[in-house]
Amino acid sequence: MKKNNDCMYCMEDERRDNLMIEVGQLEVSTVFLFKEQTYKGRCNVVYKDHVKELFLLTTEELSAFMNDVQKVAAAMDKAFGPDKLNYGAYGDKLHHLHMHIVPKYEDQKDWGSTFQMNPGDTYLNDEEYAEMIAQIKKHL
Repeated sequence: MKKNNDCMYCMEDERRDNLMIEVGQLEVSTVFLFKEQTYKGRCNVVYKDHVKELFLLTTEELSAFMNDVQKVAAAMDKAFGPDKLNYGAYGDKLHHLHMHIVPKYEDQKDWGSTFQMNPGDTYLNDEEYAEMIAQIKKHL
């Protein structure tokens, strides 16, 4: 497994744990629920190896990663019933392949525009996070 000592995903450290909670392992990635829940159900699908760009994956690796993204998106749709799912693959400052999956709701924040990376508005208690994770896992 390729790792980078400066990467919060590779090192599985407090930088990552301060932002998100692990939901589970998939075929070639790990799914996390963001602690900041302005966009109810927002998750991150993180590739298993330290890879900077999609084009660096083989056809098989890319297919497996996108299958993981698809599974998580379908689970989130069933669990939370958003009006639309937004997808984001950024990483300007963190060069580890990951895909944000952001549920959007017509009557809520940023409908019709780009989601904010970390609005800092909505945090839940441990029971609420556990319930959301259970809902995602139920549909994975």
